[in-house]
Amino acid sequence: MAFTSRSGHTQTSLAEINITPLVDVVLVLLVIFMLTAPVLQSGIDVSVPKTRTVKEITQQRTVLTINRDQEIFLNDKPVNLADLPGLLHQQPDSDPSHQIIYLRADEKVPFGAFATLMDAVKQAGITNISIVTQPIPGGASAK
Repeated sequence: MAFTSRSGHTQTSLAEINITPLVDVVLVLLVIFMLTAPVLQSGIDVSVPKTRTVKEITQQRTVLTINRDQEIFLNDKPVNLADLPGLLHQQPDSDPSHQIIYLRADEKVPFGAFATLMDAVKQAGITNISIVTQPIPGGASAK
């Protein structure tokens, strides 16, 4: 776009975008995302047992996890074993007798701790418990 100044000279406007601030902002955002991405992907480290028969999980359900340090997590949130039956009653599924729980237990967890956790789930009135396992590499898996 051209315009004429008071002295009668014709001048054109500068129609270029200064790219330097844009590149600075993009680089800062890139560094921020690179630093925060590993933090967002943190989860509960559980080495579940390997079995020959594994059923694929197709539905989103409540997941109860016990790690090798015998810490209990309800959907990735740490919980106290004494509070677990009450928390399971507050889950979105209204009828505990039809509620399904996926139980992930580390293979190093003693059976006593596993049985205590199962008892707490049963105290909440939930009887449908599926134990999460991994398939054995190279082994046959069933539905």
